Amino acid sequence: MRIRTWFKVLLIGLLLTVAGIYTAYTGDWFQKKFMYPFLYQEAIYTYALEQDIDPFLVAGVIKTESKFITEARSPKGALGLMQIMPDTGRWIAEQLNHEKFMIADLTDPDINIRFGTWYLASLKKEFHDNEVLYLAAYNGGRGNVKQWMQRYGWSEDFADIKQIPFKETREYVEKVMHNKKRYQELYGR
Repeated sequence: MRIRTWFKVLLIGLLLTVAGIYTAYTGDWFQKKFMYPFLYQEAIYTYALEQDIDPFLVAGVIKTESKFITEARSPKGALGLMQIMPDTGRWIAEQLNHEKFMIADLTDPDINIRFGTWYLASLKKEFHDNEVLYLAAYNGGRGNVKQWMQRYGWSEDFADIKQIPFKETREYVEKVMHNKKRYQELYGR
């Protein structure tokens, strides 16, 4: 009889522990602190609103691209929070009349967010506010997206992420949109 009672107590204790861990893990505090941090909010809001981009989308891009690691560097050479390629950074600097631009500037959070949101806004305009298309262009290149539109007959209303032919780009768009939604849920109140 003692073993049975001990087992019940142990089982109840284990269930309560699991329930407590689950509650903490799914709670807003844990999610904000460990899963969806929202660093550099001032820069994100400033540049996103200046460029008419949803700040939560910018946070979703940063979470997907670099997990908010300022010194992030991709195997292909993209740098910083929003993972901007050096050539793209030079081009953006020219467009923004950002004098004395150096590649190392892309690891500066303020410059990276400013450049990244400007670039997102240029893609947003080019792809007529279609979030799926301009996110695909941010990841896979505007030229590829234009080719896909022509090849597959996609219109400006295109929304079927699963049709994106590059697996990496398809998964990227899904992740960014998921992250954007989580940021809206956690921080949009």
